[in-house]
Amino acid sequence: MTAAVHAGDLMRPARRRSLANDALIGLPVVMVGATLAFRFGGVAAAGVVAIIGIAVIAATAYARTRRLNRRWLIRRLDLSGADMEDSADLLFADRALTPLQALQRERIACRLTATPPELRRPWSTRRIAAAWLTSTIAVATLAALPGARRATILATPDEQVTAAPGMPRLTGQRLRIVPPAYTGLPSRDAGLDARAPAGSQLAWTLTFAPQPAAAVLAFPGRPVPLVRRGDSWTARRVLDRSVLYRVMPQLPPGQPPGQALPRLHRLDAVADAPPQVRVIAPERSLSLVTPGQRRWSLVFATRDDYGVAATAQLHLTVAEGDGENVEFRETVVAVHGTGSGTVKRFAVAPDLAALRFVAGSDLVARLVVSDNRSPGPQAAVSTSLILRWPAATADGAGMEGVVTRVLPAYFRSQRQVIIDAEALLKDRPRLAAARFLARSDGIGADQRLLRLRYGQFLGEEQEGTGPPTADAPAPGPEGDAALPSRSAFGSERNTLADYGHVHDEAEAATLLDPGTRTTLKAALDAMWQSELSLRQGAPQTALPFAYTALRLIKQVQQATRIFLARVGPVLPVIDETRRLTGKRDGLDHRDLPALASVGDGGAAVAWAAVSFAEPSPSELARIEAWARSRPASVVDPLAVAAAIDAVQRDPGCTPCRRALRELVWQALPRPAPGVTRRDGGGAAGRRYLDALGGR
Repeated sequence: MTAAVHAGDLMRPARRRSLANDALIGLPVVMVGATLAFRFGGVAAAGVVAIIGIAVIAATAYARTRRLNRRWLIRRLDLSGADMEDSADLLFADRALTPLQALQRERIACRLTATPPELRRPWSTRRIAAAWLTSTIAVATLAALPGARRATILATPDEQVTAAPGMPRLTGQRLRIVPPAYTGLPSRDAGLDARAPAGSQLAWTLTFAPQPAAAVLAFPGRPVPLVRRGDSWTARRVLDRSVLYRVMPQLPPGQPPGQALPRLHRLDAVADAPPQVRVIAPERSLSLVTPGQRRWSLVFATRDDYGVAATAQLHLTVAEGDGENVEFRETVVAVHGTGSGTVKRFAVAPDLAALRFVAGSDLVARLVVSDNRSPGPQAAVSTSLILRWPAATADGAGMEGVVTRVLPAYFRSQRQVIIDAEALLKDRPRLAAARFLARSDGIGADQRLLRLRYGQFLGEEQEGTGPPTADAPAPGPEGDAALPSRSAFGSERNTLADYGHVHDEAEAATLLDPGTRTTLKAALDAMWQSELSLRQGAPQTALPFAYTALRLIKQVQQATRIFLARVGPVLPVIDETRRLTGKRDGLDHRDLPALASVGDGGAAVAWAAVSFAEPSPSELARIEAWARSRPASVVDPLAVAAAIDAVQRDPGCTPCRRALRELVWQALPRPAPGVTRRDGGGAAGRRYLDALGGR
């Protein structure tokens, strides 16, 4: 072994023992100091003292280990036994040695290798035990002392109560707010008026002088009693809604309660807002499949005030079919987000082949995101994104343009009419006026065919010949000559077949209940208005009627189809004995209801009560009742209640009455705008007007 390696291996155990020994002696002292800081300064002060104490111990212990150097090692080796022969310095000599000295060094090195000496200092058992025993007793004593932190952590309140001999008054206050765990917000101290997230745990610590027999926190409906612990009073409550409360110590016997009414304090509960979802890609809600596309890239950005769940659900709906016969398949895919706790980004690219997405189908995607609220997380749904794969087309023989491979039976669905109209409105800035009008007229033609088809159920007339259908018989090779020959003119069978309308007969038509017929008739009227606006090139005007028609059609489809008997109405029998007698017994009251009064008279009365003089207790009670009965018109009911309480406690307080007047003014109904009469201009103006009029 070399001298350097030998020295490091021998000194390392001794240095470790020195560090551990100093740490075991110094840590109890730091623990006592941190406890004292916690009792008098709180958690922050205790943390600072603990960090400083540990740093001092580490620096001191490290400085003590620096004393264990090469000189100390040589001295310890020479004193460790007689076999060193006072020649330990030869192991670490940097100069050239004589042959005799080199031989002596080899002999000593062999002895150290065979029997390593114990160079570590023994444990300071007595000092360690004394330090830990003393610190344990000190910490236990500090923990048992009552009210050690009161002078530092309790703030001076302002209850605005006139002091009276023997009346308990609030001398110290502290409100500890512990927000829900899902918010990630730290605990904090506040005054008796505070604002915190809904669901926070509230803990009051109060002191009174002199001590009352009992005390409560006077919340509306359910007071919270204060529990005495030594010289302080404590209470707990969950903040579920915004509320006003009052600290009410029990007054001594004979003390009038009206002279010791403390002021109201306000707690505002901040509700957790639902998450927000924004679509980043694609840029448009309606996209068309590109040739060779296999995946659909979707990117969403979410935000929440306290945190977004790491996983969201992507709902994919595939719609197949035409007209009203559409089949739906829905698939839910879990998507993992990236980003911080409050802002996340969700990106996914679903496989179109795995979803069985084929030509002529629509794929609708929606992202459902939840926040971290516990219990009951809130969810938000993104806007629907549509990926459309148009049906395949083929060239028409002898026709211009292209035609579809499968000809629709009669019409397009009402939902498709709405989708086409909305798409036309989005494309309007890029279309010429003639092209826009032509597309709008085409959508109106689809609306007409749909209206005629539903009109058959009400026995309406057909407006001309309908479009050809896929199941219509094709003309024969000889044209019209291949059709069956007709009978003679005037035949009863052919006359009825050619010119009759069997569906117009009530017995032959499908009989629906009166409610269903009324709904279907309203749907047809809405379709007519939609068609009229589309034909005139105004799809924005047609959309409300189209939506109304779709809603009514769905109601008709869900109605029960019944067959009614053809019977006449059954009217009640008329009592002939009461005719011309003037008796009105049993008749309902036919007076028209009185018209509701315009405006809010209570606000005007409240304004008059606080505008000019000190309001009386009865007037303040009417103002409070008016504020409770008008929650929609009063912007901040709690502020009104607090202002009324301030005026009740001190009727002569001008700032209190001014604050109440400002709150009532905000609830006054706004006057309707009208034409201001023009000023006459005085005597000179009248003479000028008379001159113009020739008078």
